[in-house]
Amino acid sequence: MARAPPRTPADDDAEAPETPIAWHDSSPALPPPDEDRPIRIYADGIYDLFHFGHARALEQAKKLFPNAYLLVGCCNDEITHMYKGKTVMTEAERYESLRHCKWVDEVIPDAPWVINQEFIDKHKIDYVAHDSLPYADVSGAGKDVYEFVKAIGKFKETKRTDGVSTSDIIMRILKDYNEYVTRNLARGYTRKDLGVSYVKEKQLRVNMGITKLRAKVKEHQEKLHTVARTAGMHHSEWVENADRWVAGFLEKFEEGCHIMETAIKDRIQERLMRQQSKEMDTNLLEEPEDDEVL
Repeated sequence: MARAPPRTPADDDAEAPETPIAWHDSSPALPPPDEDRPIRIYADGIYDLFHFGHARALEQAKKLFPNAYLLVGCCNDEITHMYKGKTVMTEAERYESLRHCKWVDEVIPDAPWVINQEFIDKHKIDYVAHDSLPYADVSGAGKDVYEFVKAIGKFKETKRTDGVSTSDIIMRILKDYNEYVTRNLARGYTRKDLGVSYVKEKQLRVNMGITKLRAKVKEHQEKLHTVARTAGMHHSEWVENADRWVAGFLEKFEEGCHIMETAIKDRIQERLMRQQSKEMDTNLLEEPEDDEVL
């Protein structure tokens, strides 16, 4: 069976807008399949860092027909790294992400980079769903990657979701690289885990300490500002309360001093009485009896 010309894979970041969707289909319609059998829709891609843009594209594919069975092909790491580049997630992680999407009925691992008639026949595919942006194949001739599918009337268009893509998410991470590394250092990851140098780690840890110090200073400044604002708003009340607190303190202080003075006096008086009693006892013992004197 003749194979289609090689092509670049469907970009994983092909996403769809919110439903309802205005569908576009430039290919001739196929005769409707047996009504007892669901219409089999195929969508392919890399699906790295699976996000809601991917999910919306798959939702559109699933809702192309009332009774549809959605097959999703996902390329493995070897072929993806060869033609597109390194992914963040492994092939196993990407397959598993797709399996947990509610619109997907079946995941086809190790999906081919190029869809041909043999693959379509093997999986009994009625239509291939993807956005209609032209994707040039790897031949350099500038051919549309889905030219073969469109030519045989099996292409259905989905719409992209603006504002989200795998590349966009990666760029966000790179933009705030230091912040993410710092956060993970604070969580206990080592510099080797994060792939940073010794100097870089020390620099980030110093920055962490400075950031904590700034936060502490800011916290104290806010407390002082709050006290100052409160004092300014209720100046008379603060003065009145201050007078009352001072008077109360002095009263308590005076009362405490009086109690302490009384206690000291009582203690001195008690000791004097004990001393006098001892002296009286001593004198009585030292006085001679009358018989001895005579």
